[in-house]
Formats: sequence, C-alpha cells, structure tokens
Amino acid sequence: MSDANLNQLWARVLVEELVRGGVRHAVVCPGSRSSPLALACAEGEGLLRTWSVIDERSAGFFALGMAKESRSPVVLVATSGTAGAHFYPAVIEASLAQVPLVVLTADRPLELQGWGAPQTVPQARFFGDFARLYADVGLPEASDVALLHLRATVARAVVMASRAPRGAVQLNVPFREPLAPTPDADLADERLSPLAREGRIGAPLTQIFPTVRQPDPRILDEVRARVAATEQGVIVCGPRDESDGFAEAISALAEATGYPVLAEATSQARYGGGPATVSLYDAMLRHAPFALAHRPKLVLRFGGGLTPKGTQAWIDGSGAEVVLFSDEGALFDPTHRAARVVEGSAVAACEGLSRGLSRGLGSWAHSFLWAEQWARSALESAFSEDMSLTEMRIAHEVVGAIPEGANLFVSSSMPIRDVDAFAPAAGRRIRVLANRGANGIDGIVSSALGVAVASERPTVLLTGDLAFLHDVGGLLTARRCGVSLTVVVVNNDGGGIFSFLPIAQAEGARKHYESLWGTPHGVDLSHAAALYDARFRRPDSPQALRAALAEGLKGGLHLIEARVAERTTNVDLHRRLFAKLGAALGEGPWL
Repeated sequence: MSDANLNQLWARVLVEELVRGGVRHAVVCPGSRSSPLALACAEGEGLLRTWSVIDERSAGFFALGMAKESRSPVVLVATSGTAGAHFYPAVIEASLAQVPLVVLTADRPLELQGWGAPQTVPQARFFGDFARLYADVGLPEASDVALLHLRATVARAVVMASRAPRGAVQLNVPFREPLAPTPDADLADERLSPLAREGRIGAPLTQIFPTVRQPDPRILDEVRARVAATEQGVIVCGPRDESDGFAEAISALAEATGYPVLAEATSQARYGGGPATVSLYDAMLRHAPFALAHRPKLVLRFGGGLTPKGTQAWIDGSGAEVVLFSDEGALFDPTHRAARVVEGSAVAACEGLSRGLSRGLGSWAHSFLWAEQWARSALESAFSEDMSLTEMRIAHEVVGAIPEGANLFVSSSMPIRDVDAFAPAAGRRIRVLANRGANGIDGIVSSALGVAVASERPTVLLTGDLAFLHDVGGLLTARRCGVSLTVVVVNNDGGGIFSFLPIAQAEGARKHYESLWGTPHGVDLSHAAALYDARFRRPDSPQALRAALAEGLKGGLHLIEARVAERTTNVDLHRRLFAKLGAALGEGPWL
C-alpha cells in the first residue's frame, strides 16, 4: 500500500468511527495537510453531511450552532499551523455552554517539528483546559494494533464530547506526504484483520455507556419538604438549550409548588410555557414596592447564569434559600448563594419534586401574574402611542413575528437583554438560543447559520451592528452553503451597551469614550448584503419591519437593517419605558 493510500485508509477509519458514534455533520476548512481527512469526510458512510467553510473562525461557530441545536457532536477539520487556533473562541464557548464538538487538527510529522518547516506549530493541547480530551492519534500505520487503537481512541473521543459535562475534544492527526490518494492501489491490505480494516459495522469499535445522571432521591425529598413548608417561593429559569420537555415539566412543577416561573427568553420555558410563566419580571423587579413585597423565601434555580443583573441582585438581597439544579454539573452561582446544588436531569428533578405536592397557584403566584398583566398592558400601550422603531420595539416585533416551531438566535450585549425584558410569552412555542457560555459577540452570524442547518426550520438572527460586523464573513458561509437565514441588525452605529455602564459618565474617560467604547463605524450595511447576495431591507417603522420579516421567513438569505436612535438617547428611552411599566404596577396590592 502506498503512503498516500495509507493516509487515506487512516482517515477513512477515523471518519468511520465518528459516524458510527453518532456524528452527522462535518465542517471542513480548506488546507493541504488535512486533505486525507477532507476526502474521508466527503466520501463518508452516507450518513455524514460535509460543509466547506473558508474561514476557520466562522467554521468553528457554524459547527457550534449545529451542535447547540442538535445536541449531538459535530466534527471540525483544520489543516496544520495556525488554522486550528482560529477554532479557539468556539471551543471556549462549547466548553462553557456544554456543547459537543470534535476538533480534528491535521499536523506535520514529528521529524518536521521544531526545524522551521512551514505551517508547523506545536499543536498538542491547543485548547488547554477548554478541551474535554486531547489525544494525538499518531502517524498512519497499516497494522492491526495501530488501527484498532485509532478506532478505540475516536470512539472514546465522541463519547467524551457527548457525556456530561459536554464540550469540545481535540484529536491531533499527523500525516506524512504524499497527501493525495493514488490510483495504483486500493485501500485494502490482506495483512489486516477484518476488525481492524472494517471495525464493527453499524457501531463504534468500543461502545462506552456513560452514567445517566439522575437527581439524588434523598435530596429531592429534602427539597420537597422545604417546598411544602414554604409558600413564598419562585422558580427561576436561566438559559438552557435542551429540547427535552423542560417547559412542560416546569409548568407541572409550578402547579405542584404554587410558585411562579420567572423564565428567561433562552430558557426554553418562556415561549410555550405554562400559565405560571412570568416574562416581564425585569421591569417588575425594578419597581421597588413590588420587589420588596415579593421577596421569596425559597428559590428553585434552573439553567445557566441570569441575563438581567437586577434579578440576581433581587435573589441575593432576599436572603432566600437557593437550590440550584444543574443538568451537567456546571455551577452558575457566582455570588455563592446556593445552599444545595442538585446534579442530574432537570426534567427528572421537576418530576421528582412534583410528586406528592399539589398546592396549586394561589394568591402568592397570582400576585406575580396580575402584575405581569398590568406591565404587559402598559408595554402594549406605550408601543401603540409611539410607532418609532426603537431597540426595545425591534426585539418585541421580532419575537412577535417568529412562527410556531421556528428559531430565534439572539446576540449577546443589548439584543438578548431587550428580548428578555420586552418580548413576553405569546402562546407560541419558539426556540430561542444564544451563546451565553462566555457571553461574547464573536461568531454570532455563523452560530445562527449552524442552528438553521441542524434544525431545518426557519431561523431569524437578532444582532447588534458590532456583533454583525465582527462575523460579517459568516454571510459568505451562508452564500456558499445555501443556508436560509433572516438577519435583523439593530444599528446604533457602535457599542450601545457601553452607554449604560459607568464608563460612559466617567470624567477621566469622557474624551476617549467614543473612540474606545462607542466605536462608531459608519458602515452602510447594504454593501454587505450586496457582497454576499443577500436580499436587503431597511424598514423605518414596526409595520415595515414585520413585512420584511414575513418576506425573510419564506426562505433565502435576508439582511434587515433597523437604524435606531443614537446611543445616548437609547439609554433614556429604556429608562422611560421601564418607568412606565413600573408605574403601571402602582403601590399594590397586586391581586
């Protein structure tokens, strides 16, 4: 067997094990040293769909979005040198948000390391502590022992990416030249055993069955007793990606405990949630009389870190006992208020706690729900009186336009906060996702594209202008891969969130504020649309925005630019709207 075909056999075996382990998507970046891997992905077992993405950073987040939506590992392929380093931000997000990725970094052989060979850098443990597993699979070798070890290592890597806590794994894959296959020989080798050559048809060579994490029944009994003794409790749901019946389980738990559910937009418990769902709690808890009168004594916390700081401050200041439920063992308790952390399936925890409880929604829960109705009425009234296209109105209209079963991906910074604060539940089940592991604005367009691909459902991205420009190259991925996506860009010509922070008013920073934090760019986004063949619209009213969204949801690549008030005015608009919602609550009682 020639060296070139040995490389191809090695790559074929590797990809075979990925597919048999459940990998269904591969994102491949162009390169020479990775050629055997690229060919193996493209000629996979028929179950692997291969996507070609030019830019590694976009590729990383494209894969992240696919894995985030599907909850199954996606493979990433890069050539040797600095190429794989561009996956780093996506690997960090995967680690912190528990998203499974398998990163294949092609490499030069050992004899080229450290001697000035081009595209050769130390690639061992490229991603440090952010990778759940690192392994160098070694140079290709046509022997049973080497091929069986390769198969077992790949099978293990897929499981390590998929088991709790999920995340990225790195397999470093060195090849010697020649890298292109030759036609003078096939990939068969009579010296190899059938097991080494073909593996176990239809299954990984080594099947590893991770422990299924279930909440400890004894701890659930203790928490259930605390719930039974405490009427003034709340259920608080932060970001959570799973699509596993969480909304129904939380709704049943709310009915059993009598507790209202404060559900973030990305919790998968707000849109399609039950009758105890509270959406406008950010505004409600800014209203001091309501917040003081509704201090809980027990908090049941699900999901990731909370987006509104005020909600976390309200919990911390209440002195309530906090029980944190963690699906995969991640700790989202930066102020160390949790008395108990219950690991295991959140759905199983809800079901276990609900057994034996039947309090129903009483006056405590209804006081939250009535306040929510008053705040909602005030929000609708404010929007009917002012038909301008504000950042808050855009978030409200975008969520309102998403059809049943469709996806909304939301950028960090202001868009996620505006959706959370001003887009209440509306009776439709929609899936809302965001990169809330590291809370960065990088890779937003590419992540949304990945969600659209994996779900095969209509998908809308709501993003700010800086996040969009940071990943504008993601539109190239959309164009080359033929992915439908509607991108709504809230354009305030810079970093709007900084206007809400103390740095905007700091005397010593004032003369540098615009250049260092405001960062105006003056870019006409229609040029980006033209560059990547996206259909472009610039609505100037809520009605025009709704029409543009309706057109975009029919399919294709659409870029909708919503220009809004200058950034300092936006701060005042937010404060006034929050004040209106608070005024609607009055001084109580809230029944």
